[in-house]
Amino acid sequence: MTYIEPVPASAGPQPELSLIICTLNEGAAIRSVIEEVSDTLKHISHEIIVVDDNSADNTAAEVLELAKTRPNVRLHVRVNERGLSSAAIKGWDIAHGRFLGVMDGDGQHDPDAIRQLAEMILKGDKDLVCASRYIGQTETGLSFFRDLGSKAATWATGLVLKVPLSDPMSGCFMMTRDYYMSARPKLTGIGFKILLDVAASSPIKPRFGEVKAALRQRQGGQSKLDVRVVLDLGALLIEKATGGVMNARFVLFAGVGVTGVFVYAAVLFIVHKLLYGAAQQPMYRFQYRYDDIISYSLAIWLSMTWNFFVNNLITFRDKRLKGLALITGLIGFYFACSIGAIISLALSLFMKDHLHIHYLVAGITAALLSSVWNYWASTLLSWRNKKPAPGA
Repeated sequence: MTYIEPVPASAGPQPELSLIICTLNEGAAIRSVIEEVSDTLKHISHEIIVVDDNSADNTAAEVLELAKTRPNVRLHVRVNERGLSSAAIKGWDIAHGRFLGVMDGDGQHDPDAIRQLAEMILKGDKDLVCASRYIGQTETGLSFFRDLGSKAATWATGLVLKVPLSDPMSGCFMMTRDYYMSARPKLTGIGFKILLDVAASSPIKPRFGEVKAALRQRQGGQSKLDVRVVLDLGALLIEKATGGVMNARFVLFAGVGVTGVFVYAAVLFIVHKLLYGAAQQPMYRFQYRYDDIISYSLAIWLSMTWNFFVNNLITFRDKRLKGLALITGLIGFYFACSIGAIISLALSLFMKDHLHIHYLVAGITAALLSSVWNYWASTLLSWRNKKPAPGA
């Protein structure tokens, strides 16, 4: 269930524009970023909402101090949640403005471009306006390899989704509230490419505009780009390309499961060789059957453990478990997957003994068939969504 904070009836005149800034450990830059963009937009009624993922530095303190002299600045701190896309969605859900926007908190987005976007969207003849690094021959502000990667991702996005934007990877854009609400039910909220998520989730072909803008030097914080961001993007593309049939998080879960299959196969091969290689003659009639149970069970257990820790790092990193929660989550994962493990074990033995399928093929096939159950059960018991408190 989606929780959307209602706009207070007594809130007074609502701002025209709500600009969301998503932060994680950007205390060194956030004050100057807010002051600069707020001054640039001073002729426009606006609010700035900082959605902070419980930064370990002074980000929240800087925003609260600034809010004392700038009443249009708001702070929302999320605990046990991570990710720019989900943070932007949270900000828009609690925003008061008729128009909604997002920008980074590290100072890379040019305030002049933000002003141009605001003026363009406020005219009322556009649904979506974006800052683009790829209009004309402008410098992107990225290093060679990051620029190459961004262009490759942009090409893949246009090829798969046909999104009519020159820079669907842009992290700075604005839209009407109506356009946002049209996309809201299908937003994935995974990863960092929120523009792609919004544009691919709305059934409306937007009237859109773009502003030429390169990224500036980062004033603080550090890049969030890593291999997990690339995996998130790939999973999001698959979800949108399949019309939501393949959920992005399930795509990641399944991808981790593939690595778990290799762990499973390796353990199964090693243990099988050790047990069968050591036995010249069976000591009793059912020795081989017990050896099968041991080898399959050990392979299942170790692959489950592998899958849990990799899923915690990649698939559910926005809900990453730490400390005691990591232990209880692992126990919950074992319990959630226990039925799948029993199914996998039973199918493995059945296919090997009765269908005479090779033991490796039987084991891998059974593991794949149980993966769908494992995803839904582990999502429910290990990384379940927490219901927000009213007014949170």
